[in-house]
Amino acid sequence: MPLELYNTMGRELQEFKPLVEGKAGFYGCGPTVYNYAHIGNMRAYVFQDVLKRSLRFLGYDVTHVMNITDIGHLSGDADDGEDKMVKTAKERGQSVLEIAQFYTDAFFNDTDRLNIERPTVVCKATDHVEQMIELIKKLEKNGHTYMAGGNLYYDISTFPEYGKLARINIEDLKAGARIDVDENKRNPHDFVLWFTKSKFENQALVWDSPWGKGYPGWHIECSAMSMEYLGEQIDIHTGGIDHIQIHHTNEIAQSEGATGKTWVNFWLHNEFLVMDKGKMSKSSGTFLTLQTIIDQGFDPLDYRFFLLGAHYRSQITFSPESMESAKSARKNLVQRIARILETAGKPESIPDSRELPAGSPALERLEAFRGHIEQDLNTPRALSELQGLVRDAEIKPGEALAVLQAMDGVLGLKLLESALQSIAEAAPQEGDPRIDALIEERKAAKQSKNFARADEIRNLLKAEGIVLEDSPTGTTWKRM
Repeated sequence: MPLELYNTMGRELQEFKPLVEGKAGFYGCGPTVYNYAHIGNMRAYVFQDVLKRSLRFLGYDVTHVMNITDIGHLSGDADDGEDKMVKTAKERGQSVLEIAQFYTDAFFNDTDRLNIERPTVVCKATDHVEQMIELIKKLEKNGHTYMAGGNLYYDISTFPEYGKLARINIEDLKAGARIDVDENKRNPHDFVLWFTKSKFENQALVWDSPWGKGYPGWHIECSAMSMEYLGEQIDIHTGGIDHIQIHHTNEIAQSEGATGKTWVNFWLHNEFLVMDKGKMSKSSGTFLTLQTIIDQGFDPLDYRFFLLGAHYRSQITFSPESMESAKSARKNLVQRIARILETAGKPESIPDSRELPAGSPALERLEAFRGHIEQDLNTPRALSELQGLVRDAEIKPGEALAVLQAMDGVLGLKLLESALQSIAEAAPQEGDPRIDALIEERKAAKQSKNFARADEIRNLLKAEGIVLEDSPTGTTWKRM
């Protein structure tokens, strides 16, 4: 069956047809690097990673572009509030670029730990101001802009389709508008394309432009950089559902206002991760980072497993209990795979799934998995199919591992690697003088019929995660 994706623009599942056969280009909104990414943010990047892996699994040559916002992003998407980058720089006594680099490195450290592949292109806003200026010039030429108070604004009244993604219209915006916080705007929902000193005195990063020395608005960077690397029309644009109302709506107005073409064919949006008290937010000052849950005893892949257990368009609630459940389920899965590996022999002898004989039960599992992926990236059902694969006693170990590799190429859980590590940790070990001494003491206790002491030593080591195995040739130990 063909790949079907839920297109936010049409609010329906639609068959994916790329602009160029066999190729898929997508742009995913990246981080604003003024603070650590929280685990809610990371859901979007796990989703982008699964999308890329899925497209590749289905045979597409994928180009994934992601921006890094290292130019000031206001605390409100609608041009209000303070500059997040400058605020953090002042608080830490560092330059804006130092802050940006520190949090960019922290972001990619987190994505690496979650086994998220790096995008094909990572583009920093500060490296693409020239492209933004050129795009704004096109908008100015096409009659979409006006100057007021020293800033250049996008006039949404000049773009009749404004709000089509969010299903709003300009007249509704006018009727329901709150008091305008920017007296320079003709319409409260007009937005800034280029800020000058008239709005922010002593701005940290400024550039020369036809409209004065200043810096670009937040929305223009995504339009300019996506076009730089993917062209004036792209297959897919992703982001969180919070981007629909303003950021993505404004991106469409900019991009299509400049080119006169449909900019994005498929808009994909992931839902929120929520806590008991609601959506996680940096502005509240209370949010969980990946390191926080690692410190609580979870592996980053436990969190990835937890996310894959829900469809990307479903809101998911985070709790310690849900993480414990994910941790236990992943551990059980890895242990099952370890047993298959021990039966199959050397992992380097695992065949390619494409080499399996027709009619193989393992291939039937893979086809079912593919069907779930083709239905709007249904990872819960795909994950269930993988779990069914490793439980199926009728499937030969080598064939099960071949299909497992193909499935995990999409899910990105590093299952074979984790299983091999589990086997290594469980193997009999030698060389710890303290443990060896206790084993000798236990041996002597058994010989003198002091079974109470022998049992005491076994229980002591078991409490430390060390299991003793007695055999006719002696006693060995391994970690649980």
